[in-house]
Amino acid sequence: MIVRKTIFIRETLTADEMGRKSDPATRVAAMAVVRNPFAGQDQTDLSDLFDVAAKLGTSLSRELVLMLPRAAVSYGKAALVGVAGTMEHGAAVLHPKLGAPMRASIGGGKALIPANHKIGSVGDRIDLPLGHKG
Repeated sequence: MIVRKTIFIRETLTADEMGRKSDPATRVAAMAVVRNPFAGQDQTDLSDLFDVAAKLGTSLSRELVLMLPRAAVSYGKAALVGVAGTMEHGAAVLHPKLGAPMRASIGGGKALIPANHKIGSVGDRIDLPLGHKG
Protein backbone atom coordinates (compact mmCIF):
# COMPACT_ATOMS: atom_id res chain seq x y z
CA MET A 1 0.00 0.00 0.00
CA ILE A 2 1.38 3.40 -0.95
CA VAL A 3 -0.26 6.26 0.92
CA ARG A 4 0.77 9.52 -0.74
CA LYS A 5 -0.73 11.76 1.92
CA THR A 6 -3.28 12.02 4.69
CA ILE A 7 -5.40 15.06 5.45
CA PHE A 8 -7.38 15.81 8.61
CA ILE A 9 -10.07 18.47 8.93
CA ARG A 10 -11.81 19.72 12.07
CA GLU A 11 -14.57 22.31 12.17
CA THR A 12 -16.70 23.55 15.03
CA LEU A 13 -20.09 25.08 14.29
CA THR A 14 -21.53 27.56 16.80
CA ALA A 15 -24.41 28.92 14.72
CA ASP A 16 -26.77 27.57 12.09
CA GLU A 17 -26.97 28.67 8.45
CA MET A 18 -29.18 31.62 9.43
CA GLY A 19 -26.70 32.85 12.06
CA ARG A 20 -28.69 31.66 15.09
CA LYS A 21 -26.47 30.59 17.98
CA SER A 22 -26.36 26.87 18.69
CA ASP A 23 -24.56 24.45 20.95
CA PRO A 24 -21.12 23.71 19.49
CA ALA A 25 -21.03 20.82 17.04
CA THR A 26 -17.64 19.49 15.97
CA ARG A 27 -17.15 17.62 12.70
CA VAL A 28 -13.94 15.86 11.77
CA ALA A 29 -12.88 14.11 8.58
CA ALA A 30 -9.85 12.19 7.43
CA MET A 31 -8.73 11.63 3.87
CA ALA A 32 -6.01 9.40 2.50
CA VAL A 33 -4.63 9.60 -1.02
CA VAL A 34 -3.64 6.05 -1.91
CA ARG A 35 -2.02 4.65 -5.03
CA ASN A 36 -4.54 2.30 -6.63
CA PRO A 37 -2.64 -0.92 -7.41
CA PHE A 38 -5.36 -1.91 -9.88
CA ALA A 39 -5.64 1.32 -11.87
CA GLY A 40 -6.00 0.56 -15.56
CA GLN A 41 -6.29 -3.18 -14.97
CA ASP A 42 -9.14 -5.65 -15.23
CA GLN A 43 -8.77 -7.28 -11.82
CA THR A 44 -11.29 -9.64 -10.23
CA ASP A 45 -9.53 -10.23 -6.88
CA LEU A 46 -9.72 -6.91 -4.99
CA SER A 47 -8.75 -8.31 -1.58
CA ASP A 48 -5.62 -6.10 -1.48
CA LEU A 49 -7.97 -3.10 -1.32
CA PHE A 50 -9.85 -4.73 1.58
CA ASP A 51 -6.58 -4.84 3.51
CA VAL A 52 -5.80 -1.19 2.66
CA ALA A 53 -9.18 -0.24 4.12
CA ALA A 54 -8.61 -2.18 7.33
CA LYS A 55 -5.25 -0.49 7.96
CA LEU A 56 -6.46 3.00 7.11
CA GLY A 57 -9.71 2.52 9.04
CA THR A 58 -7.73 1.79 12.17
CA SER A 59 -5.12 4.54 11.90
CA LEU A 60 -7.35 7.35 10.59
CA SER A 61 -10.21 6.63 13.00
CA ARG A 62 -7.91 6.73 16.01
CA GLU A 63 -6.63 10.15 14.95
CA LEU A 64 -10.16 11.44 14.40
CA VAL A 65 -11.32 10.37 17.86
CA LEU A 66 -8.48 12.40 19.38
CA MET A 67 -9.73 15.47 17.49
CA LEU A 68 -13.23 15.29 18.98
CA PRO A 69 -14.13 17.11 22.23
CA ARG A 70 -16.58 14.34 23.16
CA ALA A 71 -17.84 10.96 21.91
CA ALA A 72 -18.81 10.61 18.26
CA VAL A 73 -22.54 10.53 17.49
CA SER A 74 -22.46 9.98 13.72
CA TYR A 75 -20.22 8.56 11.04
CA GLY A 76 -19.84 8.06 7.30
CA LYS A 77 -17.36 6.96 4.66
CA ALA A 78 -16.64 7.76 1.03
CA ALA A 79 -14.18 6.85 -1.73
CA LEU A 80 -13.24 8.91 -4.76
CA VAL A 81 -11.52 6.73 -7.36
CA GLY A 82 -9.38 8.17 -10.15
CA VAL A 83 -10.45 7.86 -13.79
CA ALA A 84 -8.20 4.81 -14.35
CA GLY A 85 -10.09 2.93 -11.63
CA THR A 86 -13.55 1.42 -11.36
CA MET A 87 -16.51 1.82 -9.04
CA GLU A 88 -15.68 -1.63 -7.66
CA HIS A 89 -12.30 -0.30 -6.47
CA GLY A 90 -14.08 2.30 -4.33
CA ALA A 91 -16.55 -0.27 -3.03
CA ALA A 92 -13.68 -2.63 -2.13
CA VAL A 93 -12.11 0.08 0.03
CA LEU A 94 -15.39 0.94 1.76
CA HIS A 95 -16.61 -2.64 2.24
CA PRO A 96 -16.12 -5.12 3.89
CA LYS A 97 -13.25 -4.24 6.26
CA LEU A 98 -13.42 -0.48 6.88
CA GLY A 99 -16.44 -0.40 9.19
CA ALA A 100 -15.16 -2.66 11.99
CA PRO A 101 -12.07 -0.56 12.82
CA MET A 102 -14.14 2.63 12.60
CA ARG A 103 -16.67 1.27 15.07
CA ALA A 104 -13.94 -0.01 17.39
CA SER A 105 -12.25 3.41 17.48
CA ILE A 106 -15.42 5.31 18.34
CA GLY A 107 -16.71 2.87 20.93
CA GLY A 108 -19.24 0.99 18.84
CA GLY A 109 -22.12 1.76 16.57
CA LYS A 110 -25.20 -0.26 15.73
CA ALA A 111 -26.36 1.48 12.56
CA LEU A 112 -25.00 0.90 9.08
CA ILE A 113 -22.25 3.34 8.15
CA PRO A 114 -23.56 5.45 5.25
CA ALA A 115 -21.26 5.31 2.23
CA ASN A 116 -20.66 6.94 -1.12
CA HIS A 117 -18.21 6.15 -3.90
CA LYS A 118 -17.64 7.50 -7.38
CA ILE A 119 -15.14 7.93 -10.20
CA GLY A 120 -13.63 11.42 -10.39
CA SER A 121 -10.81 13.40 -11.91
CA VAL A 122 -8.18 15.59 -10.27
CA GLY A 123 -9.82 18.26 -8.09
CA ASP A 124 -13.20 16.52 -8.06
CA ARG A 125 -15.45 16.43 -4.97
CA ILE A 126 -17.46 13.79 -3.19
CA ASP A 127 -20.25 14.05 -0.64
CA LEU A 128 -19.67 12.31 2.68
CA PRO A 129 -22.98 11.01 4.00
CA LEU A 130 -23.40 11.01 7.78
CA GLY A 131 -25.75 8.88 9.83
CA HIS A 132 -26.35 8.55 13.57
CA LYS A 133 -24.26 5.67 14.90
CA GLY A 134 -27.27 4.31 16.75
